This record gives sequence, structure tokens and C-alpha cells, in this order.
Amino acid sequence: MEGFKMNSNSTTTAATKGKKDELYHVIHKVPSGDTPYVKAKHAQLVEKDPEAAIVLFWKAINAGDRVDSALKDMAVVMKQLDRTEEAIEAVKSFRGLCSKQAQDSLDNVLIDLYKKCGKIEEQIDLLKRKLRLIYQGAAFNGRPTKTARSHGKKFQVSVKQETSRLLGNLGWAYMQKGNYMMAEVVYRKAQMIDPDSNKACNLGLCLIKQGRYEDAQLVLEDVLQSRLPGADETKSRRRAHELLMELRSIHDDLPESLDLLALDDDFVKGLEQLMNEWGPFRSKRLPIFEEISQFRDQMAC
Repeated sequence: MEGFKMNSNSTTTAATKGKKDELYHVIHKVPSGDTPYVKAKHAQLVEKDPEAAIVLFWKAINAGDRVDSALKDMAVVMKQLDRTEEAIEAVKSFRGLCSKQAQDSLDNVLIDLYKKCGKIEEQIDLLKRKLRLIYQGAAFNGRPTKTARSHGKKFQVSVKQETSRLLGNLGWAYMQKGNYMMAEVVYRKAQMIDPDSNKACNLGLCLIKQGRYEDAQLVLEDVLQSRLPGADETKSRRRAHELLMELRSIHDDLPESLDLLALDDDFVKGLEQLMNEWGPFRSKRLPIFEEISQFRDQMAC
């Protein structure tokens, strides 16, 4: 009987310890185990030692331990330490070791890294390549949605939402080049697909930079009058208000001429093909950039 009591107490103690360990991993959002990847996440999230985490992430990659996550997480930590160029080389060099399912996430990591260090051309090329995958029907491995993660939470993203997000990033990249005409075209397509107030503010800025002040005012007033999703957010409303104030302070002088559009013909043809296949009863793909050819023709005249 005594032996039974000791065994019971031992079992209870083990169960309690197991629950504490599980709770610890949940609180700190670290996986359980003793592998290089687990140690790297512990160094990153618990010990707050990013340099040690990078060393351990490298060990995980070399050991083949959760390489998909190790490479992505290491690049994020490198970015936080302003080792962006190193992170880019790491992703480009070792993404071949990762699964097919991880490639889309790695592309998104690269886009953020390119944006961080000002590699605008590389960012534009990658965004256009991802958009090509959409109009070719190859995005999301042929599925209508994918699971994304932000701040530790999972959520579903549709092809429509992803297309608008990529176009928004592409528009921002063109803005960094000072090509506000191209940025306007891209933002307008993004707003047609999945409108929001943030992209509306960027579109308004593009129009201001082109001296089209009345058009800009109409776009910004859509935000201030809550006609768009996200218009109730303080950040969007404040930015729209600031742009309107800037608009009213500008003189009538128009900005200098801008560069012509920089979309190659194959890219345009692919997007046109996507538009031609789109119809009210055939919603497998998205009608993006249907006005690009006409816009290019107008610019050429």
C-alpha cells in the first residue's frame, strides 16, 4: 500500500511538472525539446540574446533541424540587428534546402529585407514574379486561400487579398523610385481588387506628386468620410488629414516630368491574359492591370 502511494505521488509530480513545462512553452512561445532549433528559439525569445540565437539557427540549418523555420527566423533576427545584407545572402543561398511550401514565406521575408536596405529594383522584380504566379494560377499551390501568421496568430488569406497586398507593395516600391505614374496605376488596380484606407492615402500622395490635386482630394476625402475599409483607424485618418493639409499648402506649380512606365511586355501580356479569362461566372483568377496597355499607349503618344 505504501508502495502504491509513492508511485501515485511520483505520477502526480511528473504530471504537474509536465503541465508546468507545457505552460512555459505556451507563455514564451517556444517549442519543446532539446534540438538546435529549440535552443535558438529559447535564446531569441527567452534569453533575448539575438547573437546567440543566430549561431544556433545556423547549427539548426546545418543539422537539418526544422530548416524552413530556422532560415526564416534567422533572417528576421538578422534584420533586427541591421545585418540585412547578410540575411539576404543567407536566404538566397539556403532556400534550396527548404520545402516547396516554405518558398512563399521566404519570398515575403526577402521583400521585407529588400525594403529595409533600399534594394528597390530587386523588390520590384520579386513582387512582379509573385504576381506572375497568381495570373498563371500557380499561387497558393492552386488553392483559393493560404494560412498566414502574424504576431503568433494564424489566419486565412485569399488570393484576392494577396494580390491586393502585393500590388500595394509594388506601388510603394515605385513611389520610392519617384515613378508616381506607375505607382498610381498599381494602386488603382489594388483598390479595385481589395480597397483599404492605407493604399488610398498612398494613391493620394501619388496624385499630389503629379500635381493632380483635385483627384488627390477626392481620394483622401473617401478616407475621411469613412467610405473605405480601415477608414475608422486613427492612423489612416490622421495621415489623410495631413496629406489634405499639405495639399492646401501647395502652390499651383506642377512637378517635373517623371520617367515612363517600366513594365515589360511579357508581364503586361500575362496580366492581360488573366483579365481575359476573368468573368462574372469564372472567378478562378483575378482581373488585375486591365488598363495597363492602354495607359502605356497613352504615355507613348
